[in-house]
Amino acid sequence: MNNKTALLAGASGLVGNELLHILLNSPNYSGVKILVRRPLDMTHEKLEQVITDFDKLDHYAKHFDVDDVFCCLGTTIKKAGSQDAFKKVDYEYPLRMAELAKSQQVKNFLLITALGADAESKVFYSRTKGELQVRLKKIGLTSLHIFQPSLLLGDRQEFRLGEKAATVLSPAFSKLLKGKMKKYKPVEAKDVALAMYEVAQIERTGKYTYPSHRIENISAQSTFR
Repeated sequence: MNNKTALLAGASGLVGNELLHILLNSPNYSGVKILVRRPLDMTHEKLEQVITDFDKLDHYAKHFDVDDVFCCLGTTIKKAGSQDAFKKVDYEYPLRMAELAKSQQVKNFLLITALGADAESKVFYSRTKGELQVRLKKIGLTSLHIFQPSLLLGDRQEFRLGEKAATVLSPAFSKLLKGKMKKYKPVEAKDVALAMYEVAQIERTGKYTYPSHRIENISAQSTFR
């Protein structure tokens, strides 16, 4: 058994919750911390829940003294209530987490953005994700891993009409996506979590990006499948 430690933000979300269970069940991790606004209704001998004010992340710097930091934070403009509120969750918080990870010499910083993330995009959502990626690459993290899933499939707590429709249509639609179009295939949240876990087990430095088709390829070979 290895004695790696991990910090996870976004553990109540679609991907984050899947990843949390993988980390807790993995023999590679002896401890898992999660940054949460409210405690999750669960206990585990490896788990430490850190009640967090994300507007004051600097106050929690000591908790970033881990091997791997996983950032699964994300919201929608509708849920956040405004573009400014959305940017706080999807840009400001992940960026500050990365800076704190850098200060603690974290081995791996892994986060989810989105397919089509582009700092030059005219679409606010895609531009915000793209701007985050640009900033993250300048921080100087030991190992940066950016996961860019297409539409995420899974059982969300809140209802999203577009994603519900995609879940129904996905099997037929995915068969039509071949070659360069593969990256647009919807991807299961659990596959993203598995890919994030597997990537974190590889010791290497640098900056890496994983679109949906690469996420699926990595997750397909996971020992947790």
